[in-house]
Amino acid sequence: MRLTKSKIIVRKMVIQNQIRALRFGHREMTQQELAERIGVSRQTVNAIEGGKYFPSLEVAFRIAQVFVRPVDEVFECVMPPR
Repeated sequence: MRLTKSKIIVRKMVIQNQIRALRFGHREMTQQELAERIGVSRQTVNAIEGGKYFPSLEVAFRIAQVFVRPVDEVFECVMPPR
């Protein structure tokens, strides 16, 4: 049996979020206020909102609960084109 090398191409998925729009639709909630309600720092909320950091599943659910929305209305997974 002979093993051959194969090339595997993995496309990186992009996770988009609606946090900023939800904050402003929720009495113009600040990042600090959201951070305090979900138990993280303001910097973490800023990084998640800006797409620089993806939240843990627990934090994603906490954010969704604050806005009384399902997780898939707050976060969306998008596959980039090939």
